[in-house]
Amino acid sequence: MNRSNLIVLVIDSLRQDHVSYYNGGGKAFPGVEACKTPNLDELAKESVTFSNAYPAGLPTIPIRTELMTGHYTLPYRSWEPLHPSDITLAEILKSNGYVTGLIADNYHLFKPGMNFHKGFNSFSWIRGQEYDAFRTAPPKKRNVDDYVNKNYREATSNNLFLGTKTPWIKLIEQYLANVDDFEEEDDWFAARVFEESSSWLRANSNKGNFFLWVDCFDPHEPWFPPIEFNTYTDRNHSGPKLILPMGGMASEWATPEEINYVRGMYAGEAAFVDHSLGRFRETIDELGLGDDTTILVLADHGHPLADHGKFLKGPDRLYNELLKVPFMIRLPGGEHAHKTEAVVQFPDVLPTLLDLLGLGNDTASLHGKSFLPVLTNQSTSHRRFAISGYHGSTDRCIRNERWTYIERPPGQQSELYDLSKDPHERRNVAREEAETVEVMRQAFGSYFRKTQAGGTGVQGKQELGGTSFC
Repeated sequence: MNRSNLIVLVIDSLRQDHVSYYNGGGKAFPGVEACKTPNLDELAKESVTFSNAYPAGLPTIPIRTELMTGHYTLPYRSWEPLHPSDITLAEILKSNGYVTGLIADNYHLFKPGMNFHKGFNSFSWIRGQEYDAFRTAPPKKRNVDDYVNKNYREATSNNLFLGTKTPWIKLIEQYLANVDDFEEEDDWFAARVFEESSSWLRANSNKGNFFLWVDCFDPHEPWFPPIEFNTYTDRNHSGPKLILPMGGMASEWATPEEINYVRGMYAGEAAFVDHSLGRFRETIDELGLGDDTTILVLADHGHPLADHGKFLKGPDRLYNELLKVPFMIRLPGGEHAHKTEAVVQFPDVLPTLLDLLGLGNDTASLHGKSFLPVLTNQSTSHRRFAISGYHGSTDRCIRNERWTYIERPPGQQSELYDLSKDPHERRNVAREEAETVEVMRQAFGSYFRKTQAGGTGVQGKQELGGTSFC
């Protein structure tokens, strides 16, 4: 393949069913308007779009490691910095003459010692997302009581956060303090990420081949879209503005109306990310980069919105809402645009991109396998199965184009769903499809079940240094 520029755009926590191109504009939930994503939809029409692209090791940091190194993190690594010995996509392209840049508001990447700027000529961090220790709480302009219901005051996150028992309300206070001065649309994080990315392109796109990694943390929780995009909630809602759901079963702390309100806030956040991405796409067109730039857009994972009873990510929630993500690669000039059901995993991304850029001789040592033949329409398949899970949990999900098998810890019932008939994974057919269960179970050996001590609270322990969200 010919050498081209490369843009990788990672959107955190964006569900596949909240991108209109994938769901045909339908609603993800009754009572919540369908999320509108016109800019992603237009990009998808010019791209090779994948319906079955999956992470292996979850969540945020293990996934970035897979994408940047081409190696599985499951079952080898948990939530860890990039190691000095890791060889990243940025380092490989930099050594081949590319100008490399990283723009991110994902504060997990730039916490001390994380090293995810490794190999980039330049990097820009946009502060203040989620519980980033950016400003001192509480907020001055907003009343925290407007953003919680009565259950938040009494509930504490299950484990330790920064050495103390922390009420959920304290997490909300930190976020509201971080966004205390937000007034105009351009103040919001997604707008700033894409504006900074546009500025980087204007400054660097005339310096030879370039590689830009854009890491947009939204629509990760808390969900707080600009007022112009907060149109997916009930206009008659008079209760609290719930921007951060609590852990556990949603029905234990929220009414049905409040659950739908939170879902609407997520949809508004996703719609605003799409809007902001559209402005970045305009910059690409303005600079005339479309014919010599490969653009990969993906989400790291989705987000459970009480589809199976709980909000927030967790190792016991290995369903479509967490694992199904938008994944599209626009080749230069929009060449070979088509839809594919081929199963790919995130460690496959780096070898595929190197293959695409004519650097396939750098891929021999990688866990991932190039799916370039799928991109060029020379093949309709790649992997027979994908495996996903958290390093700190024994739950595993094994998938192919039709079936998804969720292996539970000893003493719990494992699950099998026929995605062709049951995309919402409501009817467990493991007992009547015992032969299929055995085929799926045997697809990966026992080593992929290897785990460190952990459990349902692993998500919060990783993201917050101890707080359990499960």
